[in-house]
Amino acid sequence: MAIVLAPVLVALAVASVELWVFADARRWARAGTPVVFRLGSFRIATPEAWVLACLVLFAFFVPVYSVARRD
Repeated sequence: MAIVLAPVLVALAVASVELWVFADARRWARAGTPVVFRLGSFRIATPEAWVLACLVLFAFFVPVYSVARRD
């Protein structure tokens, strides 16, 4: 049973983090100070872009978001 439950718990954890990233990025954007990440010509600055980036490369962009929101 635990083997079946593990993927569900991981999916719930990822979904929870994604919801937090979206809500937090939207709050910052509405306050006039969006969370922005730039790497060369690559730029993430909208809540939707943050969620998409975190979905595609969760292990990379969630920590990047955490650092970028402090700046």
